[in-house]
Amino acid sequence: MVNCVVRNWQGEEVASATIELRVAKEENAKHIVHRALVRQMTNARQGTASTKTRSEVRGGGRKPWRQKGTGRARAGSNRSPLWRGGGVIFGPKPRDFNLKMNRKERRLALRTALMSRVDDLIVVEDFASQLERPKTKEFADAIARWGIDRDAKVLLILPEAAEMVYLSVRNMAKVKLIYADKLSIYDLLNADKIVTTNTALNKIQEVYGDSI
Repeated sequence: MVNCVVRNWQGEEVASATIELRVAKEENAKHIVHRALVRQMTNARQGTASTKTRSEVRGGGRKPWRQKGTGRARAGSNRSPLWRGGGVIFGPKPRDFNLKMNRKERRLALRTALMSRVDDLIVVEDFASQLERPKTKEFADAIARWGIDRDAKVLLILPEAAEMVYLSVRNMAKVKLIYADKLSIYDLLNADKIVTTNTALNKIQEVYGDSI
């Protein structure tokens, strides 16, 4: 169990919150998190790269010149891989890069990754009502009040969609918004700071806390 300080919109400490998630054993933690990260990044590949072999390129039906007597090297097709415009040897073809990982392992890796970032976790009160209209500057000022450097990569975790928050942060290149029930292991590890609300923290505990 980890205790976290809860800050308000002005950056003042107003309460405390706890998070308790079952994580992987220390000797296995790095391995399982690495596997989950590799799986996510590999599964993001489209696998649509494709080249044509000598049987697929256009042309090459006629022998360029006779076999003997020209002084040239013998050639049977002008679409040989040795020729300009010829086919490609062992080039990429469409393929499926997906890696499989058990659901329990994936969730265990997510919990382990999140708990490993508790030192960079900042819990704040629900602030959606503070943004009556989309205002990027107001959210940037709030980040500074929470003690986050303006150049830091921030992962913002909300319990549910909030239009004004989304519109306020969408132009901030170093702020990424995700929801509590759709955590991403890459985002958890890639961010410098993780900002979440006390409601989102409870939802994380509810969604991921009961799994073994």
